[in-house]
Amino acid sequence: MDECKLLSLKNGGQLAYVEYGAADGAPIFFFHGWPSSRTMAELTDSAARELNLRIISADRPGICDSTFQPGRRLLDWPNVLEQFANHLGLDEFRLLAFSGGAPYAYVSGWKLPDRVRAMAIVSGAVPFADLGDRSGLLPLYRWMIWFYGNQPRLLRALFHIARPIVSWRTSLRMARKFLRMLPEPDAEALRDNTAFDICFESQRRAWRGSGANGVMADAEIYGRPWGFRLEDVAVPVRLWHGKNDRAFAFRLAEETAKRLPSCGTRFLDGEGHFSLPIRHMREILADLIAV
Repeated sequence: MDECKLLSLKNGGQLAYVEYGAADGAPIFFFHGWPSSRTMAELTDSAARELNLRIISADRPGICDSTFQPGRRLLDWPNVLEQFANHLGLDEFRLLAFSGGAPYAYVSGWKLPDRVRAMAIVSGAVPFADLGDRSGLLPLYRWMIWFYGNQPRLLRALFHIARPIVSWRTSLRMARKFLRMLPEPDAEALRDNTAFDICFESQRRAWRGSGANGVMADAEIYGRPWGFRLEDVAVPVRLWHGKNDRAFAFRLAEETAKRLPSCGTRFLDGEGHFSLPIRHMREILADLIAV
């Protein structure tokens, strides 16, 4: 289900978005991971309907159907979100961010504390530039950081080579073969056909539109300093993380929690990067609206 809507931004580009859950429910903006796109928020649909929540999920600039913005920074995002909320007539709202969506939630809470009531961060990315020890990151991320710092042109070329492969529909069938490489909690959760299709279709769609350029620009933001301190994010945060997460090790989530002034932690035994939102979405949403 993807009833795409378009918002014209002040910079002349367009922001593509979709809504899930209850149309008249309490508003929550969903920030997708990387590489991913707006339809990942479909994971929330059933629980959001049950809890009377309105989930609003946009493609970030350059992803899928949103216009590419050359040279964009993480600090540009709150202005986009503010335009988005104004367009929808929302004075206050909550945020739900998965994985690579976390920096966008943190910067929004930092910049718009009078409008963001609370946020839930699920399997969230951490500030790479602040890490002295990167051993807690997925090897793929460590590899990308090295190439970004040492061979950026080669990294960009690799992204362009990858684009036609990962954007084919047949890539979904290929992805199933890699389930055995995931931690058991993630592999088990993704054996559910619906969850698998939502997660991997949203990744495939990320490469549409601006293609490799959009996905690469999104990736570059993670490798740079974010431009603000987590210690200055005063908005209440609910930090959900699986202790079997291999993308961002559990100890990184613990370190992040210590830096946030108003953080409640939800660290779950036996859950991984994907299994946590797939298995616990209702709990995550119920916890968020209680703040």
